[in-house]
Amino acid sequence: MELLRTITDTFWSTKIWLPPNITWEDIQPGVRPDVNHADYRHLVYPIPLAAIMLVIRYFIERYWIAPIGKAIGIKSTGPKPPIPNKTLESAYNTNARLNHKAIVKLTKQTELSERQVERWWRRRRAQDKPTTLVKFSENSWRCIYYTYSFIFGSIVMWDKPWLWDIRNCWYGYPHQSVSNDIWWYYMISMAFYWSLTASQFVDVKRKDFWQMFIHHMITILLMALSWVCNLHRVGSLVLLVHDCADIFLEAAKITKYAQYQKVCDTIFAVFTVVWIITRLVLYPRIIYSSSIEAPRILPMFPAYYIFNTLLILLLVLHIGWTYLIIQIAIKAIKSGQMEGDVRSSSSDELSDSSENARPIVANGTPKKQQRPSPSKAAGSNQASPKK
Repeated sequence: MELLRTITDTFWSTKIWLPPNITWEDIQPGVRPDVNHADYRHLVYPIPLAAIMLVIRYFIERYWIAPIGKAIGIKSTGPKPPIPNKTLESAYNTNARLNHKAIVKLTKQTELSERQVERWWRRRRAQDKPTTLVKFSENSWRCIYYTYSFIFGSIVMWDKPWLWDIRNCWYGYPHQSVSNDIWWYYMISMAFYWSLTASQFVDVKRKDFWQMFIHHMITILLMALSWVCNLHRVGSLVLLVHDCADIFLEAAKITKYAQYQKVCDTIFAVFTVVWIITRLVLYPRIIYSSSIEAPRILPMFPAYYIFNTLLILLLVLHIGWTYLIIQIAIKAIKSGQMEGDVRSSSSDELSDSSENARPIVANGTPKKQQRPSPSKAAGSNQASPKK
């Protein structure tokens, strides 16, 4: 117990996480009658909220999105299953990858030709792939959430002084009150990432499953740390900036699945413009404030450098993703049709970053540090940035 306490005290040292001459007792809720500090105990609330969000998602996808998808002609069934074969099924369940050595072994066990084994294997793998309707439903749910999150965040932030003058993120820090609307904005955003972490085990499986799982956990951790350190102002700005573009990305994928190619191309064009404005204009303004203005207003401390470095790393990722987006846009203009999605993936491809190149974390770290693949159409299923 003594060792654990020593480790805990060392990790939560005020010399790391708080400005000079500030202690954890100084920012406890209720210490100052004029300031409503963030309460670290409230970080447990996003977990039950995530459970509620999963229930809401289930009913929305099943009784609203799926019927709409079927009505517009999106396929709800997969390919025809292969002829039942216990030997091949057992081998497939053991290892879904097939090499020549395994094929030879299976031909001896089943008395099938190599071509027949390969054909069975292809059909069996195709059977495991999610239907277009499933991917349509997942992307629709994320589009709904991002739309809600951006609208709610805009309403919440509209009357906040730090939205119009970022220097207000630093004035008076760490004695900055958390209003009820900011509290809900943070808690629901964290709940969404908790829900993504849980639903990842039943959603469309992707090659980068564990990378995304770790990414979601790191995102939650960083949002929690920014809450504990009372950095909710800059965190809320980063969340708001990253929500907007993801609406159009998910919408482009939805229209691709629905085979509305012209609508998909138009939405992707809007996405490209919004992405550049939010990720390469507005977001760098936040970094300028955190890098240049903040040191002029408050004394520096180690946690500041940690968070600011993550903000800058996220900007570097944005620049790389922007390059890929522009490449896709140019290719689409030449071909007359969108040929790629910078942050796409299916069960056989790399996953979208942002969930989402999304964020986003509240204090500004990237959701995932993976180079997105431009190999698939704008409608392919997810990242994150974004997230």
